[in-house]
Amino acid sequence: MIRNRNWMWFVAGMLALGACKEEKAPARVPVVVEQVGVRDVEIFGEYVGKVRARQFVEVRARVEGYLEKMLFEEGKKVERNQPLFIINPDIYRAKVDKAAAQQKKDEAQELKTARDVERLRPLYEQNAASQLDLDNAIAAYESAKANVAMSKADLAQAELELGYTTVRSPISGYISERYADIGALVGTGNKALLATVVASDTVLVDFSLTALDYLRSQQRNVRLGEQDTSRSWQPTVTVTLADNSVYPQEGIVDFAEPQVDPKTGTFGVRASLPNPERKLLPGQFTKVRLLLDVREDAVVVPIKAVAIEKGGAHIYVMRRDSTAEKRLIEMGPEFGNYVVVERGLGHHELIVTEGYHKLTPGVRLVPVAEARPQDEETGESKE
Repeated sequence: MIRNRNWMWFVAGMLALGACKEEKAPARVPVVVEQVGVRDVEIFGEYVGKVRARQFVEVRARVEGYLEKMLFEEGKKVERNQPLFIINPDIYRAKVDKAAAQQKKDEAQELKTARDVERLRPLYEQNAASQLDLDNAIAAYESAKANVAMSKADLAQAELELGYTTVRSPISGYISERYADIGALVGTGNKALLATVVASDTVLVDFSLTALDYLRSQQRNVRLGEQDTSRSWQPTVTVTLADNSVYPQEGIVDFAEPQVDPKTGTFGVRASLPNPERKLLPGQFTKVRLLLDVREDAVVVPIKAVAIEKGGAHIYVMRRDSTAEKRLIEMGPEFGNYVVVERGLGHHELIVTEGYHKLTPGVRLVPVAEARPQDEETGESKE
């Protein structure tokens, strides 16, 4: 009887132990999973830039005189070689007349000395004139020729100065207000500046690139300031207007400084943008967004799925048998709410995006649908 009772207690204990083991069996953990994304990722850098005109030219008087006329409307567009100002030309016209008269006088003297040489040469051959007479005649002729050349140069200079009395626009663009009044004496020192002309149909945007971004672009064989037709993309630039709207025209980097500024650790970059409607004004500051790289077929995951610890970044992957695997990854650049994974994940793998904080390697997973955001007014789920 005692043996039978002991056997019953033994069987009851084994059954209780089995029941405890069944209760401690690992349960499946509900998580939200998502397939690894593969896409072309554009990597941008953001900087502060300053807009300047493609051409900014000062209109200056090149001769001295009294300003007689202004032939333009301030702030309006002017064309290249368009007359802008008239400086009193009387004194310069008189110089032209004087130089022209001197040229005619010298040409007459040249003609006379040439005839003297022609007359003395046969006489010298007949011993009717001395060598000295012939040499003097030749020297006088050469001197007369030089005087004619000099008078021609004086006349050309006088005509040039007379032409400068009509001040013309050096480029096509928009002209500023006049800096000298009608009747003022211009052409010396600070009085030479009459106006400025700005060509802003195309603008330049100057900004500074960090040395780190420069090195990253070099690693991807992107050389700023050089056009590479072998690539399907170029380092384009977009800028932001004063109202924080994005300017619709894109630009291209056409110049980069050959060296880094040791004081700031940056180097200058210049982009060129079309500006047909003059929305970008020279002198204004703007936000610059530069396309630094395009990662083709990059592996991307949501940032919220990545956990960062002392050992590095890791992510939980759901295996084919629905168990969790803790995977170390190498993170790349971030964009929006996603991050590029350089190493550690393959295409089409399933990763845990929500609920990974309660996971341990090897635990079984139960994928559940991600909760959809509700409409604030109706409380219904949005599609």
